[in-house]
Amino acid sequence: MAEQSVTASNAPAIGGLGNLTKRLFVKLGILPFLLFIAMIVFTLLSENFLTLQNMMNVLRQSVYLMIVALGQMLALLTGGFDLSVGTALALSSVVGAMVMAAIFAIAPDMVWLAIALGCLSGILAGVTIGIVNGAGVAFFNVSPFMVSLGMASVGFGIALYLTGGVPVYGMPMAFSDTFGYGYLLGIPAPVFVAALLAFGLYVFLYRTPQGRYFYAVGGNLKAASLSGINTKATLFFTYVLSAFFAAVAGMLLTARIDTGEANIGASMPLESIAACVIAGVSLRGGVGRLESVVLGALFIGLIQNGMNLAQIESYLQTVVLGILLILAVIADQIRLRYVASLKN
Repeated sequence: MAEQSVTASNAPAIGGLGNLTKRLFVKLGILPFLLFIAMIVFTLLSENFLTLQNMMNVLRQSVYLMIVALGQMLALLTGGFDLSVGTALALSSVVGAMVMAAIFAIAPDMVWLAIALGCLSGILAGVTIGIVNGAGVAFFNVSPFMVSLGMASVGFGIALYLTGGVPVYGMPMAFSDTFGYGYLLGIPAPVFVAALLAFGLYVFLYRTPQGRYFYAVGGNLKAASLSGINTKATLFFTYVLSAFFAAVAGMLLTARIDTGEANIGASMPLESIAACVIAGVSLRGGVGRLESVVLGALFIGLIQNGMNLAQIESYLQTVVLGILLILAVIADQIRLRYVASLKN
């Protein structure tokens, strides 16, 4: 009888702990748990991992993925995804570098004019990818998978055709010195640009009615349309913004490597989707937070940095990233079940 009473008294405590765990998982997602595990594992594998200098390197290396992931989050919020972000990044790099180098060769004294026109040309070239994607999804009801996959191939082919597969050189050194390795107010320039973009998108998403439309469209397209939301304009704008963020990342990465490359950004579609899904952005649309996506991109950068310090081969790093993506999707399914069980 005593043993039965002890067991009965422990049951509510166990049940309460289980519900608390479920609530934490529903609220926080899988990212904090993965981040905690990664910090412990890589700290044990390398004594240089948990140092201020290395953490700054992680932040600097992660900003390009972070910017691309911000745009990818918008596509996921509306119930789609953008497989052409890598192509938008590469095309902006190639076009921006070619225009910049050409103007600098003609007018070497007009350095900042060459930089400004080069960046503008590169970003516009990348945004063109988003315009085609947005038109296909919004006005022709083409699957986001098919239209973005097709544009990924088209854009990559154009970038290779423009360069002949050869990197583009001849840009002014001021471009790389300022936007690749420069500092502004003591902050690395790429980090400063990423922070400004994230802040601007945060204000737009959570402080304007138009920002809430992304969640409404992803949550229920028909209900959003019946409530008066211009769903076609929202979908079109989604993919234009996604390409814009990828193009900005392309110009910053071009400044970092000091060349225009048609082959950069190949891993961005997988990595940006992984960063978003790990951060709790639902593949069904309508769910996700910007600040979590920023942490998700930092987590991917942290994983890559830790594996480099641990001397793990690049091929295996791709395997690890794929496994993390699968785990994140599984966690998303479990989280939905927990949400339903907690409601009951």
